[in-house]
Amino acid sequence: MQSRGNISSLLIRLKFSAMMALDGIGSNLLRTFLTVLGISIGVAAVVSLMGIGEGARKSIVSQFESLGENVIVIKSNAENITFDAKEAEEIPSRVTGIQYTTPVVYTQDTPIRWRRDESKMNIVGVNEQYPQIKDHKVLSGNFFTSLHVKQRSPVAVLGYNVANNLLNGRSPVGQTLKIDGINYRIVGVLAEKGKDKGDGIDDKIVIPYTSALKIANTKDILEIWAKSNSSEDAELAMIQLGRIYQRKVGIGSNIRPGNGQEEEGMEPDMPMEEPMPEEPSPEVPGEKENVFEKGEEPLTITSLNNLVKEADQANRIMTVLLGGIAAVSLLVGGIGIMNIMLVAVTERTGEIGVRRALGAKKEDLLIQFLLEAVYVSIIGCVVGIILGAWAVTIVSKYGLSAIVSFDSIRIAVFVALTSGLLFGVYPAINASNLPPVEALKRQ
Repeated sequence: MQSRGNISSLLIRLKFSAMMALDGIGSNLLRTFLTVLGISIGVAAVVSLMGIGEGARKSIVSQFESLGENVIVIKSNAENITFDAKEAEEIPSRVTGIQYTTPVVYTQDTPIRWRRDESKMNIVGVNEQYPQIKDHKVLSGNFFTSLHVKQRSPVAVLGYNVANNLLNGRSPVGQTLKIDGINYRIVGVLAEKGKDKGDGIDDKIVIPYTSALKIANTKDILEIWAKSNSSEDAELAMIQLGRIYQRKVGIGSNIRPGNGQEEEGMEPDMPMEEPMPEEPSPEVPGEKENVFEKGEEPLTITSLNNLVKEADQANRIMTVLLGGIAAVSLLVGGIGIMNIMLVAVTERTGEIGVRRALGAKKEDLLIQFLLEAVYVSIIGCVVGIILGAWAVTIVSKYGLSAIVSFDSIRIAVFVALTSGLLFGVYPAINASNLPPVEALKRQ
């Protein structure tokens, strides 16, 4: 029974302290408003800036992901290094984990004629394995086949925007258009990737690479796309491809098998390249630079998975930095709470003295002034979240990628409530330690 009485007494004291705290913040609305404003601005800054950073991160990552998962790009950046179609076809049999490959041929500003309309457009030449490599579905019709590639058939698959503009949204499959003066039959339409995604494939035309070589008037292939089964296979394939093209490029590489044994995952019948003779370098004597790792000329082997990871990491760092900068305003808001509470304690010494004289304990006053700080912080958090979400909406309307991130709200609320509580402790302790007689004298 005595324990029940103690609990009931405690609850009554807590309720009374909470009511006194509400009365305290309502007694001077202007002061409370200015304090809430400081917290609200800090919370809004964190939510909006981290929202902009998170939106930019997701936008950039989605752009890289739209290029295909587990895709490896082998690209020549020198005129004396070229590939041929047979070389690309042999990669899956020579490199473990590579499932699909395609030569890639680009043509820029190729003349296009659709009925009476003429324009210039970028063309991409690939083989029949493009949809599997780029994870790109065909929306209408079909993709061209290996027979089309071998016979250099004049067939074309249109990007989404190109197809949409021809017949105002109706499928153009079965129609013909002229590319570089030759009639090409439209056999399919690719699904939409989205603005700035898939390397702008929505605004391009895809044809067999054999036909693209004819348009470009060349026999040289400068780029190969390869698709691995998993991210782990892609990492291993990068090493194996580096070994294969080490001799082709004619330079040394730091990518070597261990102890002269066959590299893990390497086909047993695959010829092992002999180490290239080391030549002293002016910058680092006795050591050759690894062009495969650094992405330097004349040939690069790039894993798109790594690009996604690097972009994600870089943008996460940017988001954290933006959040850290905005959190400074929350710190300022917390200091504002402490200053206002100190002023409140000074102004309300008479109230404190009367409460102490009527039997209020130190803990009651401590709780009361702490609750006042917490109330102000909570109100500031709610207003700040609303302002931050509104700011993110405004930014999104002007074309920037921005989202309301749950992490930003959680961080802002945590920092705001923590700072309000911490900066409210000192004034609360001052109020609770004020002797009743001295408080009544100051009244």
